[in-house]
Amino acid sequence: MDDDIVSIHSSHESGQEEVDRRAILEPVVKRVVDALGGYEGGAYRMGDEVSGCLRDLKKLWRKDDTDDERTVARIFWETRVLPNDLVPILLATAGKGLVEDKRAIACADLMTAMTWPIDMAEELQELDEELDKGTDYTQLMFSHLNYKAALLTPGVMQALFGIALPPISKPAKERKERDGQIVNLILHLIRNLIFIKDLPANTHLSADQAEYSSLQTRLVKALSETHTLDLLLTIAANTSNDSLFNAANTLVLEIFYLLFRGVKPHLLAVDQSKVESLLIFFMRPNGISATSAKSSSAACCRGQKKKDLARNASSRHSRFGTTISVQLKPSKKPVAPDVDTEGPNDPASGSRPLVLHRQAAITRESGSVLDFAKRSKARKSNKIDELTREDNLSVEAKIVLQGFARESVESSFNPFLRSLLKDIKSERPKIKEKDHLRLLYVTKWFLEFFLTSRSNEKAVEGQRKWNLGLVAEVTDRGWIIWVLKRMRQAMDEKPKMWNELQAGIECLTQLLLLIDIMSSSVISDPQLNEAAAVLQQQLIYNGEVLDISLESLRSYKEGTQSLAYLNASVHLAYALLRMLERWGKENTGAVYVRKKKPGKRKKATGQGLADEDGVPDVENEPDGDSEEEVVHETMFTFDAFEMKFANSEITKTLLTYLSRYKDFDSPELMKRAVNLIHRQVVKAKAEGLYFNVSTLNLFKVILDDQKSLPKDKSSKDLVKLVNFILHRFFKALEGEPFLAVEAFFPKNRGHWKLYSSWEPERKGRHERETVEDIRFPPEVQVKKGYSWSEQIGIAIAALVDDGKTELVEWVKDILVLVIRQRNKIVEETDKTPRDEDSDVDDDEPKKLAPSAEAISKFVDYLIPYISDEHAEAATKNSILKLMFGLLKFTIYDDAGDELQWTVPAAILPSDLQSSLTVIDQFLQHPIDLEGKKASQLLSKKTRRRRRRRSPSNSDVELVDDDEPKRKRREKKKKEETQYKSAQFIEDSDAEYGDMEAFLEREKALRDKAVMAAAQSGKIGTMRATGTKKRRRKGKDVEARKKGKVGNPENQPAGESSADENDTDGEDDILGALRRSRSSTPETQPRARPRPRPIPKRSAKEGDNDGGVRRTGRLVLSDDDEL
Repeated sequence: MDDDIVSIHSSHESGQEEVDRRAILEPVVKRVVDALGGYEGGAYRMGDEVSGCLRDLKKLWRKDDTDDERTVARIFWETRVLPNDLVPILLATAGKGLVEDKRAIACADLMTAMTWPIDMAEELQELDEELDKGTDYTQLMFSHLNYKAALLTPGVMQALFGIALPPISKPAKERKERDGQIVNLILHLIRNLIFIKDLPANTHLSADQAEYSSLQTRLVKALSETHTLDLLLTIAANTSNDSLFNAANTLVLEIFYLLFRGVKPHLLAVDQSKVESLLIFFMRPNGISATSAKSSSAACCRGQKKKDLARNASSRHSRFGTTISVQLKPSKKPVAPDVDTEGPNDPASGSRPLVLHRQAAITRESGSVLDFAKRSKARKSNKIDELTREDNLSVEAKIVLQGFARESVESSFNPFLRSLLKDIKSERPKIKEKDHLRLLYVTKWFLEFFLTSRSNEKAVEGQRKWNLGLVAEVTDRGWIIWVLKRMRQAMDEKPKMWNELQAGIECLTQLLLLIDIMSSSVISDPQLNEAAAVLQQQLIYNGEVLDISLESLRSYKEGTQSLAYLNASVHLAYALLRMLERWGKENTGAVYVRKKKPGKRKKATGQGLADEDGVPDVENEPDGDSEEEVVHETMFTFDAFEMKFANSEITKTLLTYLSRYKDFDSPELMKRAVNLIHRQVVKAKAEGLYFNVSTLNLFKVILDDQKSLPKDKSSKDLVKLVNFILHRFFKALEGEPFLAVEAFFPKNRGHWKLYSSWEPERKGRHERETVEDIRFPPEVQVKKGYSWSEQIGIAIAALVDDGKTELVEWVKDILVLVIRQRNKIVEETDKTPRDEDSDVDDDEPKKLAPSAEAISKFVDYLIPYISDEHAEAATKNSILKLMFGLLKFTIYDDAGDELQWTVPAAILPSDLQSSLTVIDQFLQHPIDLEGKKASQLLSKKTRRRRRRRSPSNSDVELVDDDEPKRKRREKKKKEETQYKSAQFIEDSDAEYGDMEAFLEREKALRDKAVMAAAQSGKIGTMRATGTKKRRRKGKDVEARKKGKVGNPENQPAGESSADENDTDGEDDILGALRRSRSSTPETQPRARPRPRPIPKRSAKEGDNDGGVRRTGRLVLSDDDEL
């Protein structure tokens, strides 16, 4: 007993001894196993305490939870408890109809635990370097193969399926928690069996070992024969919305993933019976069965490699021996004996012969023959594919999987995908991190299977069995958003989740192919075509698909990602570029792409602003460590996106992909590589990316092997493309001999442009540059974190601090004037009575709800400048302009030296009244800035940019050029007037409305205007100076628009509408403003030294009664001049 005891010293208590676990557990396990039962007379007989023994075995199994050595699992394997005891007990109970027997359920529980998958990477990572130095998992992995073979004994899978049926058949209200656990247990056992990988097929193995290479085939057949696959389809579809099935959808997803990852969808979609007959045709003459076709194919590949080695091997002892002497530098003259050399054995001192014993030296270059003898440097092996594995399935098993896949697409794909996505968005506890990867892969697999099956299907009378509605769920906006979100998270992880990113790329590629089919001319349904157009536009506007396609190619590094990732990235770029090119030809309108750019990261400084000027250049708030996201919209053009594809890192990835041309098993792979390289070289004119020594060497190898390339169109196109690039290289080398040196260096950072036919885009002759607008001071803005009313209060406080309180009062007067004008329009239009005592300045003004007709009569109000101080402040005072912007005032004209502001017609009187109330409140009770100055809460905005004027035209030339244009406009207007007049006379000889009622309204308006003028002490048609105001007609109007007729008098824009139908209120207010703020007498004309800006649009005739023009219409004042 002393030999079985090892001394282990604990780090906490020295001298404490622990007994070996195996010495304690092994006799206990063996006694329990012996008590289970045994064979008597060829039949298994269970022991009296079999139920208790099964419970004891489960308790013993839990001892391995804290044991990295898996001692109990090894003892179970040595005792062969599963094939010798658990399987016979299961067959004796559930196999004979006792499906609810506790002994059968206990056996299934132990089987599930003993076949639980072993994650080798995680297990090896958890091992201790010292204590677990001799741990070996080979025995455990081999035990799983034996367990899988034992569970495939006839009758076992049928018994397990029978255990799961009673809980499913119960009504939902009668089920208990144990029923759900039983179904979950059986599904986990099926998952475990599918996970166990078979041994690779090898004809040299023994019969027992060869059996272990076909277990997956037997399992697929058993699942089909026992209707277990039908149960999985029922759970996936869940048409009755059963909570039991919904709880098991993630487990079914994992089963689907493990079941389909061993076979490629495009191979499973073809007719398997034809494949079987083809294999029999090729294999039977050589005495090879169809079941071993796969191993024979692998043997053929190995034989091809041996032939390649034999072709390049030494031929000295062959039947056709070859000996060739090669002399290096034959043209070099021998060196004289009296001349000093570097040494007697200096290789450069003269030519030396080399003897080659290879037949390849006759036709090949000597350098390449010498390379055969060089020892190749060990390179890091490339991973093939980490998401899939190669299952050795027979044709019968593939036929079963093919039927199962078809039924899955037809009956359960959409609801299954919908339920899983709903659980993921709800963040249910059953969703694990690996479920996202499995969902992406399974969706990609079914999409590729669907598209391949649909392409192989022949349409009967225009109808297809595989209609696009079977996979409509993947075109849902929520699904696409989730896929892009998972891919973005996979790229943001450190380290990046390459496997999930690969699954997302493959799923996105199949989605693009599906959308491409929906938009093709083959589809006659206009709704599908419209849906495809919408999806394409949304994908382009989102921009993430475009970025992912480029980033996946740029980020590939050989040895880091798998070859399947490389293939998926190339396929995505190929499919996306084809779709965009076709879409760009069909849609010529402007399309925009959303670009998210992270803003500058702000760090908390904990210090206030101490800027003496009042407005800092950069906003500096103590918001903590935050990062803002700014969204920009840029116009999308296919040519611009194709230019982004001309990148040195993408070229390196494409060359890595092309270097594996010998491993391409389909012409489609070669076609993708040639297409993408052609886009770079020909369409983007970036052939300089391929002017490298390593690239030229690859092209040389391809040209040497062109006779052995497949005889398809893509291989011929490759040879043509290689010759084209080489022609460009040597042509560039003639013009720039230094390119021979540059070929040894990478062509990154735009260096390839120096040796390519690419030319920068030149601006047209009529295009004008944009320059920074420095005519006006920079504008300011309130820092973030303040509401609209608080921003108004800060602006008022800043003006008051600067001593500009009169500007705030001016803003109030403007608001009062516009409110009165628009309220009057509402009263006249809606016939709303107004109390005589009510006033705008009352504490509780009456709020009018204008009708749509009244709102349509509102016009933009041009803010008049009563004094030079107001004009200068509206142009140069940044705080006043900030206040105008907060009140939603807009700039009407910024072409002159002054800014012209307007109150938009869209602002209702109630909104104006609210703004006025806010201003009054902050004037009476200033905002509390917590001891800070108002200027410290402001920051500068970026300056606006405007087009540069061409210096070739002078003002005189502009006037001369405008003369013929003016005449043409007058002529056109005259013709239009004559046409309308003629049309009116010819087409209508009846009374146009009630003329008498119209004349009565006109008379009432005139009387009202006279009364208003009499009350204000002015005459509506006379100026304050006594001169009569003339109406502008004909050429005078046009002349004033061109600035040819000037008047030295300056009159505000608001006063120019004194003859309109609402002049009574306006004249009162403007008169009060003029009397209170103008230093000159009212009767004297005020001369303005600088000209007023010319509005860009002419005043239009009002559409109100009698053609009377409304107040606020944008018209020129009498003092406008150039």
